[in-house]
Amino acid sequence: MKTKFLLCTLLSAIVAMTVSCTGNGTSVSNDGDELKGSISISGAFALYPLAVKWAEEFQKIHPQVRIDLSAGGAGKGMTDVLADVVDLGMVSREVYDAELQKGALPIATAKDAVVITFNAENPYAKELMKKGFSKETASKIWITGQYTTWGQVLGTDDKTPIHIYTRSDACGAAETFALWMERKQEDLLGTAVFGDPGLASAVQGDKLAIGFNNIGYAYDEKSRKPNPGLLVMPVDGDNSGEIEEQEYFYNTKDDFIAAVADGKYPSPPARDLYLVSHGVPQNPVVKAFLEYVLGDGQKHNVPAGYISMSEEKIQQGLEKIRK
Repeated sequence: MKTKFLLCTLLSAIVAMTVSCTGNGTSVSNDGDELKGSISISGAFALYPLAVKWAEEFQKIHPQVRIDLSAGGAGKGMTDVLADVVDLGMVSREVYDAELQKGALPIATAKDAVVITFNAENPYAKELMKKGFSKETASKIWITGQYTTWGQVLGTDDKTPIHIYTRSDACGAAETFALWMERKQEDLLGTAVFGDPGLASAVQGDKLAIGFNNIGYAYDEKSRKPNPGLLVMPVDGDNSGEIEEQEYFYNTKDDFIAAVADGKYPSPPARDLYLVSHGVPQNPVVKAFLEYVLGDGQKHNVPAGYISMSEEKIQQGLEKIRK
């Protein structure tokens, strides 16, 4: 018993010697940082699924850190972070000059894209998949309202109406989609629906519907195919009037993100996704989380259906938060 007691005492002393505190009060051990604290994040639906994965994995490493996440659109994320309601805002569009002047510090963390979605039971689905949508076609539907029937899209006399949907919330998906057509979100026509899930659901429930979604809501995570009831509209990038072999990469989520990574899909509507702080983060827990996202966290991007950032953008992000 005495030997056992002495051994336990010795082990305790060794453990005590390997623990120290940083200047900010964070405990450090030989197993890594024992961070304590919380992080609050809100914003873009586009980044939310990946942010959940980052948070889960970060908390496995740092179990004493609490991360609160909520999705409500890129506009909400930016508003919240600039008002110091949250530590980080998820933003799925480029940050405006006015927001930068207010102290927004954008960190590019992943890349994805907005795609045109339509109902899988659309009576002209086969023809639409062969023809695809050019930027001009999309503009005539969502911007000018010149196309109101599927016959106009396909060059026939058919009078079947197009049921057009858009987003009601200020969001990166709508802003990026409109930017592809050289417009702004408020210029988009259609029945307005809140959120990525809501817009996907609206299109799934209407055979004549057309909308747009971030790829995370257009494709099923398990099957990697378009979500039940949805088809992803090919983009006719060369405006030839038909989708050529090199332009078709929409069967699976993996095929599509590979095409985005290779630059085969236009940008916009492909875009960077940001975590935005209000100035250089001072909270060591927030800083550690951002460093994780730009480091080991990048390995979760592709499996989750996103694209990892280039080494150049990763270094730019690290320089921003380490000032």
